[in-house]
Amino acid sequence: MRIIIIGAGAVGTYLAERLSAEGEDVVVIEADEQRAAELQEHLDALVIVGNGASSQTLREADVGAADLLIAVSNSDGANVLACHAAKEMGIGTTVARIEDPELREGSDLLGVDVVIDPSLMAAEELADVVGFGGPSEVIQFAEGHLVMVGGRVSATAAITTAHLHELRRRQDGWPWIVAALVRDGRTIVAHGDSKVHSGDHALVMTTAENVERAAELIGVRRHRFERAVVMGGTRLADLTAGEMLRTGLAVVMIDDDAARTVEFASKYPKALIIDGDPTNPDVVRELELGDEDVVLGLSGWDEVNLLACLIAKAVGAGMVIARFNRISYVSLLAGVGIDAAISSRLMAAGAILRFVRRGRIEQVATFSDTDAEAIEIEVSTGSKAVGSSLLDLGLPTGVIIGGISRDGSPMIPDGRTVIRAGDHIVMFALPSEIEDSTALFTA
Repeated sequence: MRIIIIGAGAVGTYLAERLSAEGEDVVVIEADEQRAAELQEHLDALVIVGNGASSQTLREADVGAADLLIAVSNSDGANVLACHAAKEMGIGTTVARIEDPELREGSDLLGVDVVIDPSLMAAEELADVVGFGGPSEVIQFAEGHLVMVGGRVSATAAITTAHLHELRRRQDGWPWIVAALVRDGRTIVAHGDSKVHSGDHALVMTTAENVERAAELIGVRRHRFERAVVMGGTRLADLTAGEMLRTGLAVVMIDDDAARTVEFASKYPKALIIDGDPTNPDVVRELELGDEDVVLGLSGWDEVNLLACLIAKAVGAGMVIARFNRISYVSLLAGVGIDAAISSRLMAAGAILRFVRRGRIEQVATFSDTDAEAIEIEVSTGSKAVGSSLLDLGLPTGVIIGGISRDGSPMIPDGRTVIRAGDHIVMFALPSEIEDSTALFTA
């Protein structure tokens, strides 16, 4: 697939690196010469210096021969114009990053097929995680009927006591399956003979009504939060504060930009707004944090988020969640006191990758500490999988089917489960196995 990416910021660079590594034909358009040169040094793709909304630049990128255009520059207007120009030149699908709600309205008439707002997606994801009160991931599939629950396995967790096939027999009263384990930076797609260790990042698939039991299985304690402390003055911090207030939590916002705190005070009169340094222990101690508090480090600086969250955890916060731009930090810092990580670029990647993957893809979920993906795909009539059991299908070891939604009814499959046309399957797969595995379910 030929893919044109406009904008080599955090989201554009991440997508370019990921897609080019998978062998896609990637072209990046970046207006900043220095940024473009830096990217070209380590990226196996064509990097063009120019204005992505310019017809001349798009012709240089051979946009007419491309399958997908992803406009993720920092300018909403430029992204819309790029999509419009690309459509006029014959491209198939366009995706644009648009943060301005007013500009989103009517963007489809200007050639934008799909609108993404990474910060808004991240804020909504944070609301889900905080609402469930403990797991580091709560990812809904099949219209919410199937849920992937993630978290750090505790030393006393029941899941560490036996191999998974034995545990499935012991825990036979409810549906669950471990999809994957991330251990010391390595992803292990789980199977019956897998053994879960304390400290593993476990991803468990279950049905919507069993999320709390899945969390208990891996030893993640459920919190009932009453207050959210949002640290930072970014747009993500702003949107997250709004989401927290809508869920009924008390909200505290801390930032050392006086003008920004005045703005927040006007926008959120029910919140407590503090003009202060979120990494100052004295400022944090004054909040008298306890088990009912969740702290979210959402500034634009990874180091600030990390330090603020570690201080908050040290003085008693029930859960701390840090925003990271450098994904490599997440695996390095696993287990040091950060309960969960959030990344706007991963939110964007998940929304966009469904247009790259083969077949009728409904959803793609990406993760902060592994390149593997959870993919919801509708099984096509006439595909190789139809009529075969999972055991007979011969899936590679790097793939597991974690859940199936059939006619709106969710199930956690086993090797005897037979695939039918129209099933919505949730597949967890390592990057090297994604293309061949999705092909099994596609006619």
